[in-house]
Amino acid sequence: MDFRLTPRQVRLKADARALTDFIATYENQCEEENGLPADAHAKIRDAVLDAGLQAVNMPAEWGGAGLTIAEQATVQEELGRLTGALWDMVWRPANALRFCTPEQRERFLIPVINGERRDCYAVTERNAGSDPQNLSTTATKNDQGWVLNGEKWFVTVGDHADFMIVLAAAGPERAPTLFLVDKDTPGIEMTRVPRFMHTFVYEHPEFTFTDVQVGEDAVLGGIGEGYDITRSWFTEERLMIAARTTGAAERALELSRDWAVQREQFGAPISSYQLVQGMLADCAVDIAVNRAYTHQVAWEVDHAGPEERKTLHAKAAIAKLAASEASGRVVDRCLQIHGGRGYDRAYAVERLYRELRVDRIWEGTSEIQRLIIANELIKRGSGVLDLPVGGVGR
Repeated sequence: MDFRLTPRQVRLKADARALTDFIATYENQCEEENGLPADAHAKIRDAVLDAGLQAVNMPAEWGGAGLTIAEQATVQEELGRLTGALWDMVWRPANALRFCTPEQRERFLIPVINGERRDCYAVTERNAGSDPQNLSTTATKNDQGWVLNGEKWFVTVGDHADFMIVLAAAGPERAPTLFLVDKDTPGIEMTRVPRFMHTFVYEHPEFTFTDVQVGEDAVLGGIGEGYDITRSWFTEERLMIAARTTGAAERALELSRDWAVQREQFGAPISSYQLVQGMLADCAVDIAVNRAYTHQVAWEVDHAGPEERKTLHAKAAIAKLAASEASGRVVDRCLQIHGGRGYDRAYAVERLYRELRVDRIWEGTSEIQRLIIANELIKRGSGVLDLPVGGVGR
């Protein structure tokens, strides 16, 4: 087995780190102002385009970076070092947009890839969180297309995006269906912008839809295909969360190692005390193990056949569960090593402490990941633990 990064991954890692270092200069401003002004967004957008890291999950022929899943994980690990969720400014269009018709692609996806538009995913509702099938948002057919009614919560990037991917129960059969909806369509109202514990460069607003008329051409991927399209996105997105949280944990450890070496108490650096050494070592273990597994599964996704889809869905759940919970342990230790400074928002470890908590909730809670893993074990046995076999090389 060859666990080395490919030459292309090495280049991508360096390019992503350089972009990360540039974006990091905006971290304090984002924290102090709860976001960034339009000129900062424009400068970062230009830097992303210059780096060639726009839309890493989209094919090069459409204008994306055209990266494999393993290459995307390499990039996301570097971006995960950023606080303020500034990693989200390096846009990755929703995977659902791969299902656009040619006409939809020109209107929605291509402008997103080029940094001219921004999408947001409107799935969660007041009573439809971990159970998205409990939809109350409806789509009713009429002679002009479809009429949407309902509400959506936690619409990440909803304040900045100019169009939405809305999941609704379509027709009397309540077929789960995705719709592409311009945000300025009459009847859409942003009703509340919750203040969450993390600082996020974008917001997660709540929206209501009141008799929102869209055309027949607004349907994305076909009537009744909304769940399947959304689930296909989860496998990749959960791997990206695993990669980002691992990168965040590594930054926290680097900062804490440096702090422990320079900070003196009782006449010696605190790095000389075994209790601190134990915390540093435990952090290194959590990071190393989860990085290796995340990259393994990302490589498997790139080389798997369709018959392995369900097993890889469970493996992505393992990666997301393990890495998000491990990163929480890491940053908790790192804050402790920093002592009182660790509680100061001017320090990155404090911001990471608040921001990493959500990774155990969004894109499927830790509890949902455990159910996915257990279900795979019960249905198909311990194959979810197997290493890939065969003669495919890197």
